Amino acid sequence: MSRRCALLAWALLGLLRLGAAQETEDPACCSPIVPRNEWKALASECAQRLSLPLRYVVVSHTAGSSCNTPASCQQQARNVQHYHMKTLGWCDVGYNFLIGEDGLVYEGRGWNFTGAHSGHLWNPMSIGISFMGNYMDRVPTPQAIRAAQGLLACGVAQGALRSNYVLKGHRDVQRTLSPGNQLYNLIQNWPHYRSP
Repeated sequence: MSRRCALLAWALLGLLRLGAAQETEDPACCSPIVPRNEWKALASECAQRLSLPLRYVVVSHTAGSSCNTPASCQQQARNVQHYHMKTLGWCDVGYNFLIGEDGLVYEGRGWNFTGAHSGHLWNPMSIGISFMGNYMDRVPTPQAIRAAQGLLACGVAQGALRSNYVLKGHRDVQRTLSPGNQLYNLIQNWPHYRSP
């Protein structure tokens, strides 16, 4: 009987540990990123790879229309890519990732390819994350903020970003109003933000 009690106690302890592990789950667990094929991205023509892990992240906004459903955000990602490739002649959408107000992250150039978001000095040493919309007069939705912060934690967990990465607003590295006044004010309170 004592052996049976010991096994039961061991099983119960195991279940308690499992429950505690789930309650303190690492926030760096990566949420799904909407892959390029899912938002029907055009094929990338980019070849310049990033040297990981990176030290910098640059946050911008697209300054265009916002989106708040997966369908509208997929369309908006296609619109941004079309403008970058067909009008500006770039090899792909300029950002490594786009954030929708639907709370999802959309893969742009991803973790491995150099973006075209912050000029020739910053592009090769940073990941560019752009919130889809204009954030001069309002902040993105809480879902969008969580998606961006989860992406950053994911980048550290996957070794794409250094654990001591530095976050910058687009206006910190180029002459621009991006990421918009309200989003810029918000990111200045994020733990990795450093002023110019």
